[in-house]
Amino acid sequence: MNDVLNKWFNEIDKFEKNISIFSHELSFGRVISVNNLIIEATGVYLPIGNFCWVECISNNKLTTIACKILGFKKKIVFLIPIQKLDGIFPGAKVFSQCNFDKQINTYLKFPFGFELLGRVLDGFGNPLDNLGNIKSKKMLFDFFKSSINPLKRTLITEVLDTGVRAINSLLTVGRGQRMGIFSQAGIGKSMLLGMISRHTNADVIIISLVGERGREVREFINNILGVESLKKSVVIVSPADVSPMFKIQSVQYATSVAEYFCKHNKHVLLIVDSLTRYAMAYREISNSMHEVPVLKGYPASIFSDIPYLIERTGNINSEGFGSITSFYTILTEGDEYNDPILDIAKSVLDGHIMLSNVLSKSGHYPSIDIEKSISRSMHSIIDYNHQKQSIYIKKLISCYYHHSDVVNLGIYSSGNNKLLDDSIKIWPFLEKFLQQKFLERCTYNQSILELTELLKRI
Repeated sequence: MNDVLNKWFNEIDKFEKNISIFSHELSFGRVISVNNLIIEATGVYLPIGNFCWVECISNNKLTTIACKILGFKKKIVFLIPIQKLDGIFPGAKVFSQCNFDKQINTYLKFPFGFELLGRVLDGFGNPLDNLGNIKSKKMLFDFFKSSINPLKRTLITEVLDTGVRAINSLLTVGRGQRMGIFSQAGIGKSMLLGMISRHTNADVIIISLVGERGREVREFINNILGVESLKKSVVIVSPADVSPMFKIQSVQYATSVAEYFCKHNKHVLLIVDSLTRYAMAYREISNSMHEVPVLKGYPASIFSDIPYLIERTGNINSEGFGSITSFYTILTEGDEYNDPILDIAKSVLDGHIMLSNVLSKSGHYPSIDIEKSISRSMHSIIDYNHQKQSIYIKKLISCYYHHSDVVNLGIYSSGNNKLLDDSIKIWPFLEKFLQQKFLERCTYNQSILELTELLKRI
């Protein structure tokens, strides 16, 4: 008798389990409003960060678009579409991800592996280069992991050879350092990134192009990055005409790919162009959710989101085998002294390279403003003689700029200022030293030798 009862109880348990799964798969919610970028729905009970699918009409056919759950208020869930909002109608059904196993893999599982090298992808790991599907294992994408223990990070002790003479000699970058490139539009930012990506001594290069014009993407890959550099690169693209969620996703995915290669003992160069457009996409979503802006429309949460993004790079491997050296570009349009993204980046990054509009107009490339630029790890990775020489060159540059009016007017008398005399004498050679052709590579050792020869002209 007991055996019969146990058998029945087991059958009932199986039946209840099947019913619960069956009912969950058939459950759906409804769209109650669309507000700017945000879809408000009810009847959806999934965790924040999950994906669901909303009915829409496209080409007179009923289809679905993927949306990510951003938050909720009581029984109202806030969704943001990955594609455009066109075609969504009042009362449209909102399905849970359980109905779309294939779409789960598309939006929750991302390709990771060495098969990504030489490929151009979108923010969800889909190929854009018409070279076929990527034959690599897909893994669940989990960007918001626990923070890295700062005591497990290895120190920056090794020089990274960028191949750019001005950076190697006067703004020396260490392997695992995080640098910012501050620039206005159209003064050589992409060219400098191309020089760094072509000439830097790195095992793997990860490039995230955020909000770029579609024309510039192909131009950057073909003409600036080049065929040889592409072979060891992964380019992740989210052009200007995609949704803000897509732009944010592409930067987070690029950072995760860099982490993957770093954990496989590779020295990674991560380039994000640009951090400003990433922040603008974040601002657009936050404003649609009516988050209170604090400065220039940016929400308070941006002050924690950007540091979290940047802190995922560096010397994150406690064994010290792999590293992520990252370069983030920041646009300095308008009032650069009241730009929150610029201020956040300066406070979190390990240094910054300022590009000068004045130098760019005069045909000086790369248009690096040495006086306003700094590498905070430089002093700990170079020898005393190199440090002494670089400091003196910076003094000469600063002195010349501050007295340039007096010099150009011809009213300065030689002998009154020893530092200014040296700067005037060396200036034509110094300008030539700081300029470099795009395809020219100047190694770190060669840069130091040329710096020493430059100072002998005084």
